[in-house]
Amino acid sequence: MSDTILETHDLTKKFGALTANDEISLSVERGSIHGVIGPNGSGKTTFFNTLTGMHQPDGGTITFDGTDITGWKPYKIARRGLGRTFQIVSPFKNMTVRQNLLAAKSGGTNKQKQADEILEFLEIDHLADDDASDMSGGQKKLLELGRVLMLDPDCILLDEPTAGVNPALEQRILDHLSEINDDGTTFLIVEHDMNVIQNVVDRVSVFDQGKHIVEGSFDEVTDDKRVREAYLGSADDEEVPI
Repeated sequence: MSDTILETHDLTKKFGALTANDEISLSVERGSIHGVIGPNGSGKTTFFNTLTGMHQPDGGTITFDGTDITGWKPYKIARRGLGRTFQIVSPFKNMTVRQNLLAAKSGGTNKQKQADEILEFLEIDHLADDDASDMSGGQKKLLELGRVLMLDPDCILLDEPTAGVNPALEQRILDHLSEINDDGTTFLIVEHDMNVIQNVVDRVSVFDQGKHIVEGSFDEVTDDKRVREAYLGSADDEEVPI
């Protein structure tokens, strides 16, 4: 079996005259935590939306776990094992925390047991019967992760998983991600917090102006002149801010 679980080749997405993703080729190794960074407007969220079927690509291919999923509908991609979270978390309204998890999965045996186990694992079981809309921002991030875990994904795309979260809860989220990863789940993470990228990911891809400009370890990409130019507007020997 290939060590690559998710791969794009020349993936392109346009919005009128704007090319948001310009022939992006990227490979994610099975069992890894792969980070995607880049300035605002560099095409990161568009890339996630195209990978998960929310946008139809204008060119290129997406291969997941050996299957060409280019152009598939979002529900079919999720069922295939590629899940995702969103930067802005929106729990189902007028539902409890537990009901939000149960609603994420249609059918299946022992769904109730699975939901309770996920709530306990994420340490939000004490909130199970509370209205999800009353949760804090960080707790909603955990709930969003829990809804994805209900689908038993092989790979999860995380869009800003620690944005707006207090430091203590941020560390809890990162600890849970590490444990899930240790159990074999692959992660592709868009994150602006360079400390998170530095301490969590195995490999980093950098986007700029819709292009995938460089890939490597954290130290390699932050030492690359192209990355300094993307972030700072100059290739001078300055450090990328972390």
